[in-house]
Amino acid sequence: MAIKKIASIVGARPQFIKAAPVSRALASYFKEVLIHTGQHYDYGMSEVFFTEMEMKPPDFNFGIGGGTHAEQTGKMLIELEKVFNSVKPDCILVYGDTNSTLAGALAAAKAQIPLAHVEAGLRSYNRAMPEEINRVLTDHVSELLFCPTDDAVENLVKEGIVNGIHRVGDVMYDALLYNLKLAHGNSQILKKLDLKKGEYALATVHRAANTDEKLRLSSIIKAFGSLSSQVVFPIHPRTRKMMQEWGILVNSNILLIEPVGHFDMLVLQENANAILTDSGGVQKEAYLLGVRCITLREETEWVETVKAGWNRLTGVDVKMIKDTFESWFPETERLSLYGEGKAAIEMSEILRAKLG
Repeated sequence: MAIKKIASIVGARPQFIKAAPVSRALASYFKEVLIHTGQHYDYGMSEVFFTEMEMKPPDFNFGIGGGTHAEQTGKMLIELEKVFNSVKPDCILVYGDTNSTLAGALAAAKAQIPLAHVEAGLRSYNRAMPEEINRVLTDHVSELLFCPTDDAVENLVKEGIVNGIHRVGDVMYDALLYNLKLAHGNSQILKKLDLKKGEYALATVHRAANTDEKLRLSSIIKAFGSLSSQVVFPIHPRTRKMMQEWGILVNSNILLIEPVGHFDMLVLQENANAILTDSGGVQKEAYLLGVRCITLREETEWVETVKAGWNRLTGVDVKMIKDTFESWFPETERLSLYGEGKAAIEMSEILRAKLG
């Protein structure tokens, strides 16, 4: 019997992290064709992750780069159709909620190839977010929906999706357990930046809703500058571009650094006194690492971290961010929300049963 082929589509740094444990699990049963759309394309946002996590180089790299949502998605669709016609995969695997996710989902649906969605069922219920549209549309054309949480399952059922749902836990937990050990042995970031555990906050800002609105981005940077702690800020290329364009300056307590690899990021997160972010994945990693998280958004798809008392939503209000940072500390024990770190193995077994 011929080995089944799975085409995995990635394009942004969180997807590389999620794909690493899944690729290891798939190797036991399938031939995986790894497709990198090139949505994130510079070394600090892309190649370093493949190198650190010892992932095989992508079989295809489209190098799509920047552009509007329509431009990115359209270019990806054209290239994905060519690859699907050539490779003839038995299943398409997509991750999360990026333009790469949506393009993979649409291309699979048009080609009538079974689609599996990792991180299915997440909802912020803010349709103004491009990511929310990507999630919803991808879920509604997926044949297999790999949900990280019970809330995600409930969200799908509310939308009338009842078939193909599997509550497998969170593959980011798999990745964290595996990569944290490697990070401890490989990262020198604390020494390099002369940082000590608990004596700095870590910040990330990349969502278009925050970076592409001058008042919101200005408010965030002002809030960082008001905190009674050093703020280490690995700056996303788009965020840096917009700050320069608008002349947004940083206070002396903000340490701007280039994007860092996954190992360095894990060590920075683990040793911070707080994490301030608009990233979905970083919110979740903060919870798994036991670090309080201040989310620079008005809503989150990871609602269970808020319910558990380890994540606070502040939006971009300067006073609310400062007051939350200075006076709020989690008082509840962290619950086990995301499985046992075996999501990738479970997904591989489900795919094996599905594809034969």
